[in-house]
Amino acid sequence: MRIDLFPITTRVEKTADRAFLTVAGCDPCELAERYGTPLYLYDQATMDDAVAAYRQALAQHYAAASGITYAGKAFLCLALAQWVGRQGLWLDCTGAGEVGIAVAAGLGREQILVHGVNKGPADVATAATHAATVVVDSRSELQRWAALARQPSASLPDLWLRLQPGLAVQTHVYTQTGQAGSKFGMEPVELREAVRFALGAGLTVTGLHFHQGSHFHDPAPLGPALETVLDLVAALRAEVGWLPQVLCPGGGWGVAYHEDDLPQPPIAEYVAFIAGHLQAGCERRGLPLPRLQLEPGRSLVARAGVALYRVGAVKEMAGQRWLLVDGGMADNPRPALYGARYAALPVEEPERSHTGPAWVGGPYCESGDVLIAGLPMPEVQVGEIIAVPVSGAYQLSMASNYNGACRPAVLWLKEGVAHLVQKREVLDDLLRRDVELKDSGLLQTGKAKLHGCRRG
Repeated sequence: MRIDLFPITTRVEKTADRAFLTVAGCDPCELAERYGTPLYLYDQATMDDAVAAYRQALAQHYAAASGITYAGKAFLCLALAQWVGRQGLWLDCTGAGEVGIAVAAGLGREQILVHGVNKGPADVATAATHAATVVVDSRSELQRWAALARQPSASLPDLWLRLQPGLAVQTHVYTQTGQAGSKFGMEPVELREAVRFALGAGLTVTGLHFHQGSHFHDPAPLGPALETVLDLVAALRAEVGWLPQVLCPGGGWGVAYHEDDLPQPPIAEYVAFIAGHLQAGCERRGLPLPRLQLEPGRSLVARAGVALYRVGAVKEMAGQRWLLVDGGMADNPRPALYGARYAALPVEEPERSHTGPAWVGGPYCESGDVLIAGLPMPEVQVGEIIAVPVSGAYQLSMASNYNGACRPAVLWLKEGVAHLVQKREVLDDLLRRDVELKDSGLLQTGKAKLHGCRRG
């Protein structure tokens, strides 16, 4: 396997007695010994490089104002939110929890944008207090914002309305979002009514948002969706004199997870496609160019992440070689959830010859706990560390405590220094939410104890 899938700082270092992978000048084997495994590494240089690529492409291809919003759902922790703040990005938060992380990281209101299909009372209250922009997903939600606007001294964020364009990108069905029948957004007729309602209620509606799916490599389906959006904008201008100041076509641009996916999908191609279609479409309709706000998450952070696992057992069964490692579905549910493909390399002597395919499985009590299937690998011994690249997005953010797993530690790598940014969970963390039953009689079985059961 080539190291093109790994962070841009990855090298194969060779000394007199060993050859080994390094990331940002750090030795993963040393880090694994110090912090244990599974262990996640995040390379800041790779994230910085991706942001620079987006900014350069926007400056080159779009003639009006533009911006970048990091999608927190890809992965979010305090350090990542601080990085977003230093980069001058916006942070897309889904719900009160992610907003809380953003606030703790010191992000100002102007950098916080809130999404959510069904925002509960706590989400709405938190967004009203801390966010400059909220994406409204439904008429029901819009009515809640209208009710808040009627309260004395109300100070509400700017609102964007989310459109369901009826068109999805080419990706796994579980990560498509723009198709007809999706749970996300409002259909064009409903959104036109929502704009009229919002203006009548005195709400500040400044933008339109849509999203067609995540992890796609062909931008072509975005073209018809942009046409749908711009037709809607032209109609709204004619009907009520309203124009969006901002248009956000979401994000979702893919990355290479496996050698078969290389070369990496170019960010500039994606940005140029959106910018070109938006500018041409506005010119045909006589519309002013809105601010173009993109929401990359995966393509900013996925390649920056590396997961380290220690091999605990090697099995040969029915012609299959199994490398059983100490992590899997609990820290990376993507293969089990939608068949995501990964690659891997041993950290020590990564360039040794392959001896045949291997299946990398985790310790959890599920047949679906298979990280990698049929990957060409060299002979690997018990105790070795293997590195799985492109582990930065939608892994830890969807991690669980299945089978009592403790979620891994996370290290932030920069210029030869590894900073601990998330501690490994321990048993006390697993028990933190639990409350012991004080009445031992509750644990007795039998009809007498079950009769007249009350909640509480």
